[in-house]
Amino acid sequence: MEIELTEVCQELRNWFDREHYFGRITLAANGDVYCNGVAIGLLDGQYFRVTGSVFADGVHKYPDTQTVGETFDGAVWAMAVPASVIKLATEIAEWRAKYEAPDAASMSPYMAESFGGYSYSKGSSYTGAGSGGGTSWKSAFAAKLNAWRKI
Repeated sequence: MEIELTEVCQELRNWFDREHYFGRITLAANGDVYCNGVAIGLLDGQYFRVTGSVFADGVHKYPDTQTVGETFDGAVWAMAVPASVIKLATEIAEWRAKYEAPDAASMSPYMAESFGGYSYSKGSSYTGAGSGGGTSWKSAFAAKLNAWRKI
């Protein structure tokens, strides 16, 4: 889910950041996060953004025990992501699992095909990277995303 939330925040240009910590960042294997040797006061379940890391750039949920223990010069942003944005990121993840799967019709490289009495054509509103047709999650959820978008 954090991968989708990273992409959603990137698309929105809105990280819902509340506090910034810059300096020598340590992501401990047990999930703790330190800045210049001092523990960052993240709450259980709180999202945070990491930048400057080799292995962990992006959004994480505290405590994240999946990260590799790492120390680097960078930043951690404590986030306050609204529940509706988290729900939207979940909806996007479900949509992507259905429509961006390798066997989905939208992943075909063809805009139209016809053979043996069968034919189909896809819409041309695709705006994202990837296959050559269909609708991207960005355009499919544009109306819902716009409420949180920063210009």
